[in-house]
Amino acid sequence: MKRLIVNADDFGLTAGVNQAILEAHCRGVISSTSLLANGEAFESAVALSRQAPRLGVGVHLNLTEGKPLAPSSAIPSLVDRQGFFARTAGGFWRAALLGQAKTADIEKEFRAQIERVMAAGITPTHLDSHKHVHALPALGTMAIRLACQYGIPAIRCVVERRRTLGYLLRRYPGATTTILRQLFNSWTLAVACRAWTGELRRARVVFASNFYGVTVTGFLEEEILREFLYRLPDGVSELMCHPGFVDDDLGRTHTRLLRQREVEFQALARPAIKVLAQDLGIQLINYRDIMRAKSLG
Repeated sequence: MKRLIVNADDFGLTAGVNQAILEAHCRGVISSTSLLANGEAFESAVALSRQAPRLGVGVHLNLTEGKPLAPSSAIPSLVDRQGFFARTAGGFWRAALLGQAKTADIEKEFRAQIERVMAAGITPTHLDSHKHVHALPALGTMAIRLACQYGIPAIRCVVERRRTLGYLLRRYPGATTTILRQLFNSWTLAVACRAWTGELRRARVVFASNFYGVTVTGFLEEEILREFLYRLPDGVSELMCHPGFVDDDLGRTHTRLLRQREVEFQALARPAIKVLAQDLGIQLINYRDIMRAKSLG
């Protein structure tokens, strides 16, 4: 059986991103999303999620975008003098590996973000993270422990399969350098995640056995999506995506994905893509559905 979680990251980033995610869920193939607890449009995202009971909502743990939820004085190794997160993704990875970003501070912020989502009345289906910071082995172990403590059943495991790589390179020959750089990032993330996959199994925390989305970031359009669906293997897979509507609010964020978010939205929201998935025998699910299937089986 082919089961697919199509997860839209960055729910709560802006109102335009929120609206695109909801529309692509109602009209198309998005079945899951990840909520930025410190996002500027958090309240909007929470309100929209109540209109979509079949949309799985996880927590998009964030250590690199905007202001933290924990008091700056409680997490000094993570923030700058203005109280914003101090580092880009690359800078954070270096700081974490060198011990400059303290694990105690990270845990305080992770807890604050999970608790804000739950206090809003959302039961999180899973944990993942902005820029995949939880892939770091120490943070992966932390995420597993927090998932168990808060009763969150699943965590994204960023071990990417690359079934569409050749097609992607042929379709975008002028972007070879970018695609190969993202491929290297994908390989690095996979190595990091494999360090704690065994802990996931021992803790009985669910994860998708096939993951996609890092290498194709910025290039996910209808033809790539069709090729992906045709090549989807049996088992549970997750496709990470970033739909959104471009407006001034999005332009003020630090995201590199602007126009591409609308291209992704057009592909993900197309009813014909949803019909194709059905014709190929692909069941669209979220992480909550995996747990229900396990309890019935």
